[in-house]
Amino acid sequence: MQPVDFTTLTAACSELRAQWLPARLEQVYQRDRFTVSLALRTMKGRGWIDLSWHPVAARICVGDPPPRIPDTFTFSEQLRHQLSGLALVSIAPVSSWERVIDLQFAKRPGEPALWHLYAEIMGKYSNVILTAQDNLVVTCAHQVSAKQSTVRPIQTGQPYEMPPSLTDAVPSLSESQNRWQSRISLVPGQLKGNLLKNYRGMSKALVLSMIRSASLDPEQSTDSLNPDEWQQLFQRWLYWLQCLENSKFHPSFTPEGYTVIDWPAPENHNVGAVPPCPPSDSSISSVQEILNSYYTGEINQEVFAQLRHQLTQKLNNVLAKLRLKANTFKERLQQSADADTHKSQADLLMANLQHWEPGMKSISLPDFETEKPVIIALNPEKNAVQNAQALYKKHQKLKRARIAVEPLLAAVQEEIDYLEQVEVALSVLETYRNTQDLQTLAEIREELIQQKYLDVPDYRSTDKNAAIEFHRYQTPSGFELLIGRNNRQNDQLTFRTANDYDLWFHTLEIPGSHALLRLKPGTVAEETDLQFAADMTAYYSRARHSEQVPVVYTEPKYVYKPKGAKPGMVVYKQERIVWGRPQQAPALFIQSEQKG
Repeated sequence: MQPVDFTTLTAACSELRAQWLPARLEQVYQRDRFTVSLALRTMKGRGWIDLSWHPVAARICVGDPPPRIPDTFTFSEQLRHQLSGLALVSIAPVSSWERVIDLQFAKRPGEPALWHLYAEIMGKYSNVILTAQDNLVVTCAHQVSAKQSTVRPIQTGQPYEMPPSLTDAVPSLSESQNRWQSRISLVPGQLKGNLLKNYRGMSKALVLSMIRSASLDPEQSTDSLNPDEWQQLFQRWLYWLQCLENSKFHPSFTPEGYTVIDWPAPENHNVGAVPPCPPSDSSISSVQEILNSYYTGEINQEVFAQLRHQLTQKLNNVLAKLRLKANTFKERLQQSADADTHKSQADLLMANLQHWEPGMKSISLPDFETEKPVIIALNPEKNAVQNAQALYKKHQKLKRARIAVEPLLAAVQEEIDYLEQVEVALSVLETYRNTQDLQTLAEIREELIQQKYLDVPDYRSTDKNAAIEFHRYQTPSGFELLIGRNNRQNDQLTFRTANDYDLWFHTLEIPGSHALLRLKPGTVAEETDLQFAADMTAYYSRARHSEQVPVVYTEPKYVYKPKGAKPGMVVYKQERIVWGRPQQAPALFIQSEQKG
């Protein structure tokens, strides 16, 4: 993940100053353990600024409105208590070439600052610290004890100290090319490495983009550059400094991440001339939008992978235990299936007592109906009546076991069916694509917590008011097909969204998503529409890799949820069957998108 460097931070703060000063602080909300959001209102509108101290995604930028979930963090509560209603009057670096931003709050614009909120955007050392006018730390995102750092402890009640000063040379537009070149090439080495370690404000992303814009190889040695190549690179250096000085930035995404500098092509400028900064392009996203989009996507992707692994591992463990328990119950039922055999043998023995002789270990008697010989094992220490009584007792014991085990097996099987339904929803979410995928996982986790399969003490509930986004497709005739992403959405789709004209689809006795073909009054689904719905329903099921899958469909009024049933579990009647072809789904995706 690309970290926020000095150039990006300068660009972000330049935009924030232009658009959000002065502003009234209306609300403070902590999104997670690394990000706090400030709700600001200006004469032009209202928005949220995110301050993040994430170890690899620390940043300051305009973000999305937070979810409607209670904020239970102490840090944000302390910020609300001290800063609510005050005016944000300044967003300024504490010193040149440092990645520490001072957000100053006063009663109203023009008055002295009462509070300083320092955002230290410094990778794994990032922090957000609130101090009063006396420069004492009132609260901070995370405290650093003297044991953790002897150089710079950060604790409430102690004076705020700046991070240790950088010792590298300060970049300057007035520095000559000879001086700049000699500093970089004094010790021969890789071009990118020498640029990184000789000047402040450098970052890997900036250096790579600067060198490549000059048509040079970042890995090449400084000894291999000819005078023209040094000249080209120096022009990029001056161009970068000029953009910083004039606050002229042009953000855009790159294959590796993003950039806020629009480097000119080498051939577009005369040697010795400083290339001008490009004019702003309204079609390109702002620095705020790029930062919010990039880091939200990257963090969501990490959270998605971790959460999916956690849920998959938990499901696999629980299902393995349940299947073992089910197999044990099935074995006991198999044993109890011999109960009637023991009774018939006992009856046969009682009817033929005259054929028993002392010391017999077995006896062969003709069956009542077939008259075929039946061999009955005997205990030689017991007489015939006692052996028969033992067989009767065994019959009663196995019969009682069957009565006890059958409901236990049914309950375990019901649990397995439910968890396999959840497993299917997870299997469809193979990779992160958008925020809906993460929301779907969060809903699955919340469902498993509510069903007592997961124990998460500090879990925060998802936003109940968040819009439910089903999978949406268009059939060949233009009808809308909705497919649930998880059990919560399946229940919503089947029992709240569906109306009397729709058709409900599900794979036959195979775990999978509920699907709903939306029909208007007076319209009839063609065979191609039914086949489309069946193919898509089969794809979002456990049998998605099969050639053909039986799919049932019926009217929603014939779908019921049994009393006490788990989420997503239903029964239905008056169903019809269509054979779905899940392998056709990828082609159907394209057709549906083209129609949409």
